[in-house]
Amino acid sequence: MSASDDPRRVHFQSPEYLVERLDAVAELFDTDRTDLLVEAIRDYLEETADRDTFQELVATKYYDDQLEFETVKQLVGAETAQRLRLLKADLEAEPVDLDAPTDVDIYGDDAIAVEPDDAADR
Repeated sequence: MSASDDPRRVHFQSPEYLVERLDAVAELFDTDRTDLLVEAIRDYLEETADRDTFQELVATKYYDDQLEFETVKQLVGAETAQRLRLLKADLEAEPVDLDAPTDVDIYGDDAIAVEPDDAADR
């Protein structure tokens, strides 16, 4: 078990009816409240992380320096976070300022002029 898998006690308040329903479901499945809560939280986080709107929000906040890379990695996974890091580096890089070439004829001597066909207008 890694350090990130170590259990952590969390205390929060919930409406009583939700706790009663949760306990009833736990009893039905012969498990405990904690296991159901952990499973529900895991499912919610995975579903949320896969949503485009969530990933767009994470990207926007990361590009605006409102989120650190490690937080982004926790929110959307290592692969997506790495893509965002590369895109951010590209966005922050100075654009290459190249003048259009003036001495090159892109068509060369092989350019063919095409006249519209009068028959197509009929």
